[in-house]
Amino acid sequence: MTLKINRDRLADTFTELCEISSPSRKEANIAEYLKKLFARLGADQIYEDGSADQTGSECGNLIIRFNGQLPEAEGLFLSCHMDTVQPGEGVQVVRKGNIFTSKGDTVLGGDDKSGIAAIIEVVTMLRENKIEHPMFEIVITTCEEIGLLGAKNLEFDKLQTSYGYALDSSGIDQVIIGAPAANKISVEIRGKAAHAGLCPEAGINALTLAANGLSSLTVGRLDDESTCNFGVVQGGVATNIVPECITLKGEVRSHSAEKLVAFTEDIQDTFQKTIDAWEPGELNLDIRPSLIFAVEDDYPALTLPPDAPVIKRVQQAAEITGRPLSFIVAGGGSDANIFCGNGLPTAIVATGMEKVHSLEEQLDLDDLVKLTDLVYQLILINRPVSASSSAVI
Repeated sequence: MTLKINRDRLADTFTELCEISSPSRKEANIAEYLKKLFARLGADQIYEDGSADQTGSECGNLIIRFNGQLPEAEGLFLSCHMDTVQPGEGVQVVRKGNIFTSKGDTVLGGDDKSGIAAIIEVVTMLRENKIEHPMFEIVITTCEEIGLLGAKNLEFDKLQTSYGYALDSSGIDQVIIGAPAANKISVEIRGKAAHAGLCPEAGINALTLAANGLSSLTVGRLDDESTCNFGVVQGGVATNIVPECITLKGEVRSHSAEKLVAFTEDIQDTFQKTIDAWEPGELNLDIRPSLIFAVEDDYPALTLPPDAPVIKRVQQAAEITGRPLSFIVAGGGSDANIFCGNGLPTAIVATGMEKVHSLEEQLDLDDLVKLTDLVYQLILINRPVSASSSAVI
């Protein structure tokens, strides 16, 4: 049985999703929309977890289950996030031919509503054509864009499938099989305030110490597996006051757990040496500068071997579509890192979105159709051969 993807319906679904405002922590409207939609599509279970208490979102993550008619076939889960970056309120979608953009004063929201739209179309196809399928689950998280908070607080014990796919990456016909672990770093340096014009010698300039520490570090790309960045500087009161407290916020990422620890420790050692090397003057003998160094384990690494079932399945699905996939290692973190860290191998599938997190964000309908075809095949790949079907685009 060959099915044709309904391009117009898919385009309408994508547009409707994008025009439902859902910036991080304000996802209630789209969560309600999705719960009602999947109920109409006959979901066997729609569960909103209790993660809102931890994330600060208006709602929890959604776990939607379709039990299917083939209990002997291996199921899977599909994951997306419902939040968008700002400016993401009042989105108006503009379509020119096959290209979707926003009106220009907001993001489009294809990150990650392109993935959600593809899932909705696949479920609709399965239901309206009464196609037998294995069990599959849909996990739609909140607060992904502000630190993967929804995934970090997901009630993983509610999932029944053992591996899956996060539909959340730029490009098309690509699968991410490796991504680094990351540490968030906070460096607080305390000196001593003093009047910068009357008696600067009585102060200890925390900003100067912070700058000295940073200048002693290597930032950017550390090696072929690791990076470091400091992106936030906070502190100071006025131009005529020697700054007493400066906070730096940064990160270290690495595909190697050992290197992640080593580079993080090196950063701490560098700042501590800077503090220790400070020498007092006659007017500030009574106090020394201090360092508070804090590390937060942000997310674990994602590493999927070529023979993992999650990789074999997507390879087989791609063969059916007739389009080869590129398997790549990326430098960013996503919900998939959190899933993998909780023992659920998760590959990241590109959805076609481009120029994300910008007012120039766009999506090509042809790419969204390709994604939908791949998702359709992913769900059905483990059915008995006699019951197989394919989608055409």
